[in-house]
Amino acid sequence: MIRVITVEREYGSRGAEFAHHLARHLGWRLIDQCLIEEVAEKAGVPKGLAQRCDERLDPWYYRFGKAFWHGSIERLPALPESEVFDSESMVGFVRQYLQSVAAEGNCVIVGRGAASILARAPGAFHIFVYASQWRKVRWFEEQFPEHAKEAERELAATDKRRAAYVKRYFDQDWTDRRLYHMMINSCMGFDAMIQAATDGAGISHLVSKEQVHSA
Repeated sequence: MIRVITVEREYGSRGAEFAHHLARHLGWRLIDQCLIEEVAEKAGVPKGLAQRCDERLDPWYYRFGKAFWHGSIERLPALPESEVFDSESMVGFVRQYLQSVAAEGNCVIVGRGAASILARAPGAFHIFVYASQWRKVRWFEEQFPEHAKEAERELAATDKRRAAYVKRYFDQDWTDRRLYHMMINSCMGFDAMIQAATDGAGISHLVSKEQVHSA
């Protein structure tokens, strides 16, 4: 039985919004921004620091310096890992947290490489949300009118960052269809997306029965 749905998304595809609507439709927990708060608390770091490390790579010069100080260059002695919180640390906490919530079940998880982390988790169903370029551009222009001219550049840069994150930390191609059970074009609208997702995951009938019992 499907008890976890992960939602990866192109920037501007409104995939995170879809995940919100899907979680509400199912009556499941949404794992998105709450993940940052949970990790910050467990790591004992400010929420802003966890936010800055969320789905991001550390800058190349930071990674070079870290490798240097941790002895992979010139065999220098390593510093204690507890002294540093960075994107690599964030991924470790994210992995543990997602495995924990997946074990509990009944949750919809947004991004964070969840499809890779939970690739072999029983009861997990993985979705990738994409959209036509013109729809993503229009969304960006509506959300950030003061930066409308930068729409295509920002869309491409964010997707490139997400792809690099998944590649570096999980050694997977972010858009590889083999990672997902379903790829949905959000141009079809949220209602149709929810129908397709619940049908594909085989949970439509379960939702219907719960709605009948609660009526």
